[in-house]
Amino acid sequence: MKLTVFGATGGTGSSVVRQALDLGHTVTAVVRDPARLPLSPSPGLHVVTAGLDDPGDLAPALDGTDAVISAVGAGHRGPTTVCADTIQVIMAAMRQQEVRRLVAVSAAGAHTTGDGLLVRVLVKPILQRALRHPFADTLVMEDRIRRSDLDWTIVLPPRLTNGRRTGAVRSRIDAGVRGAFSISRADLADFLIRTVGDQALVRHAVSVAHA
Repeated sequence: MKLTVFGATGGTGSSVVRQALDLGHTVTAVVRDPARLPLSPSPGLHVVTAGLDDPGDLAPALDGTDAVISAVGAGHRGPTTVCADTIQVIMAAMRQQEVRRLVAVSAAGAHTTGDGLLVRVLVKPILQRALRHPFADTLVMEDRIRRSDLDWTIVLPPRLTNGRRTGAVRSRIDAGVRGAFSISRADLADFLIRTVGDQALVRHAVSVAHA
């Protein structure tokens, strides 16, 4: 496949790029600062330097791509609209370039559907107060994705770690994964790449966590 990755300088995004290249895919990494991309040059890697506020600036990154993976995140707990604003620009650029497949990372902590009683009434309210600003941003992002006509999948991970890729991942469509509260960025990246080709996940949100 030919993939375009946004948020490629982050922990999850850089792992997506690395693993996709290892699988033989061609990857376009969209970055603001190429110096922050923690990857060596590769024949299958194309780096596009662009801001994320004008769909026209993203056209070179989306030319001929099969799918977009967005791992954009705020990276702090303060007020932010980075996820909501960025996804709007990405989707507009996708429409201009007639790219339909979108896989976007959000946050399981912002949701309670399918959670057990203890998590729903005790754990998640505490988490949602602590992360109210980034969660508000991701919920607006999700709403904009859901209202689109694209072939989207929203992936909802819990707490992210820097552990190795294990391949031991549980997932649940349109509800939370019970009894698991973390996933490595490497395992999340692997799941994101596999989700691109999974038609059963189109127009669904899917929660993921370590098995």
